[in-house]
Amino acid sequence: MRRLHARKGDTSSKPTDDDMDPVKLQIRPSSRSNLFSRSPKQSTRSSFVILASVTIATAFVLCYLLFFTRNSRNSKRYGIVIDGGSTGTRIHVFGYGVDAANSAVFDFGKDGLASLRVNPGLSSFAEDPKAAGGSLKELIEFAKGRVPKQQWGNTEVRLMATAGLRLLDLDVQSRILESCRKVLRSSGFKFQDEWASVITGSDEGLYAWVVANHALGTLGGDPLKTIGIIELGGASAQVTFVSSEPMPPQFARPVKVGNVTYNLYSHSFLHYGQNVAYESLKEALASGDFSSASEALQNRMIIDPCTPKGYSYKMESSKLSPSSLGEKNEYLSALQSRGNFSECRSAANMMLQKGKDKCLYQPCNIGSTFTPKLQGKFLATENFFHTSKFFGLGPRAFLSNLMIAGQQFCGDDWSKLKKRYQAFDEEALLQYCFSSAYSVALLHDSLGISLDDERIRVANQVGSIPLDWALGAFILQSTSDLDVGHTDWISAIISDGSPTLLSVIFIFAILLFTVWSLSKWRKPQLKTIYDLEKGRYIVSRISRS
Repeated sequence: MRRLHARKGDTSSKPTDDDMDPVKLQIRPSSRSNLFSRSPKQSTRSSFVILASVTIATAFVLCYLLFFTRNSRNSKRYGIVIDGGSTGTRIHVFGYGVDAANSAVFDFGKDGLASLRVNPGLSSFAEDPKAAGGSLKELIEFAKGRVPKQQWGNTEVRLMATAGLRLLDLDVQSRILESCRKVLRSSGFKFQDEWASVITGSDEGLYAWVVANHALGTLGGDPLKTIGIIELGGASAQVTFVSSEPMPPQFARPVKVGNVTYNLYSHSFLHYGQNVAYESLKEALASGDFSSASEALQNRMIIDPCTPKGYSYKMESSKLSPSSLGEKNEYLSALQSRGNFSECRSAANMMLQKGKDKCLYQPCNIGSTFTPKLQGKFLATENFFHTSKFFGLGPRAFLSNLMIAGQQFCGDDWSKLKKRYQAFDEEALLQYCFSSAYSVALLHDSLGISLDDERIRVANQVGSIPLDWALGAFILQSTSDLDVGHTDWISAIISDGSPTLLSVIFIFAILLFTVWSLSKWRKPQLKTIYDLEKGRYIVSRISRS
């Protein structure tokens, strides 16, 4: 830089403009942001590179998400329900898909449903609850053969026990369930302790109603066009249908499916299942409770009207409750079989009406339990179906046809029946006189269905769909899981925890970091100087050596 000298005789050292050259004086390094320190051309180029990179990466991620979502929803999913019934335990392995609207697509045919049953039921382990879990091991192995191994951890398994366990003390129930939970925890499938439980009879009826109306295509439609269900199980009977009558709160089950709410009556009649009712009848006969319903003979002999004549009646004391032993044992040797459909029906109806005097809410058609008037059409399932099938009756056969077939069977000789039905187990064959009479007593005498009523059909499946309550439970549960767990496609993808998605995010982050680094590397080094000639600050690039 040049030195400035004062002229001789000049007492001022301040230079004049004429004596100054346009000297550039560095003041300070620039502290301005990158946005203002670049030339417009360079800034535009860098912005374009960043924008292009972000656009490409975002498009890549979106393409992946859309592709993954489509494939995830189209891929097959699985669920498992174990039905802990009174006479056996059955496992159902379900396969289903999810459509573009995030709705479950069920297939209850051979490709979408596999089932296996083992005997005896969980309630048979009342004396040894710790052994109950062992009865599930065969069922779990069956399920592992139907669900791909890579999906075991995402496949829920639920145990739902029914009337057999409901009949046991709570302490025994708890120990049986805990034994089962230990096996389910180590099964490899997705399981939580609360998923093994004893369901209420009302739930059982509700689930049966759901699967029946799903199969018939009436679920989600007009409530008045739905079909009611009357189940006759081994330990309980269920009645479920849409009712327009006002009901006590404990009997009302409002259920919402889609945008439709159904006001259901659903109740389970414990102890009124076919097997328990049959044992109760034998105990009642042995105790003389139904002597008015049977023909008394000399020498205090009691007639069993529900067993074909010629059968040598040997009632095992082990099948009687402790209260039936003692003084009631004297009746055992007095029992004689003499099949009579009308008297058997009368004895069955007496059991069904027992306790009616304690009815709190009218009307009470079975015992002391409120039952509104049946409305609409009905399907009679389970043991109603098995009895009808045994007698060769079709689904549209009326109760009058069953009554005729029962009268012929009950009145026949036992030796002839054994020859005619050689393929049947004798103990099972013996019950068809009672089952035919009990069906008529329950449906006609108690529930008021006329003998020639066309509103009722007997069925065990609709098309390829079995009318099993476990399927209804699965429909409601899987639909609920989709509604609650997958509210939008982004949360569905993220919650899935896909390793591929994590890789895409990682690559995306690296790409952004690289673009940022390049922009910093290309940034020119600048300095701010003051141009004395122009009287203002200017920004100048420092050339690289």
